[in-house]
Amino acid sequence: MRVSKAQAQENRARVVETASALFRERGYDDVGVAELMAAAGLTHGGFYNQFESKAALMSEATACSLSRSNMRMADVDVRRFIEHYLSREHRDSRGDGCTIAALSGDAARQDDGIKNLFEAGIAGLAKDLGDKLGADNLPDTRAKVLSMVAHLVGAVMLSRACTDDAPIADEILKACRADLLAQLSGTISK
Repeated sequence: MRVSKAQAQENRARVVETASALFRERGYDDVGVAELMAAAGLTHGGFYNQFESKAALMSEATACSLSRSNMRMADVDVRRFIEHYLSREHRDSRGDGCTIAALSGDAARQDDGIKNLFEAGIAGLAKDLGDKLGADNLPDTRAKVLSMVAHLVGAVMLSRACTDDAPIADEILKACRADLLAQLSGTISK
């Protein structure tokens, strides 16, 4: 049965959304095409009508989720962003959380196309944080903002690497959250 162009676009968007969440939840390599299509409510055979390859879908899903992460940050002040980002709720919500924290380890083993998307996503996050902090007015701003990004992402990645009930998993989040919020209070008036 043939589908309309509008339905085909809707199906493609559903696959990209589903892939984005599944990739963040389990990594690029742990998600198969058949499983992905079933999760999107579509047949396996339709995949290659929509995408050239799994790698092409990986790129599109990554670009989509990085873009959405940036849009979500637009309306949040830095303090609230840090508090949420370094929370147990965010840590435990891989599929809904930050693409950079969820997939950086996987991205390091992918081709340059995926790495370029992550490079742009990391730069975008740093720019957004810098803009919110009024970074143009701070000395050594870029270094401070990049350090903040590394603290945020690294803390979530390390906490996720521990078992759920490990005390250190929460300690990592708490220590980095306290450090970043203290830096925010001590050096930035916003």
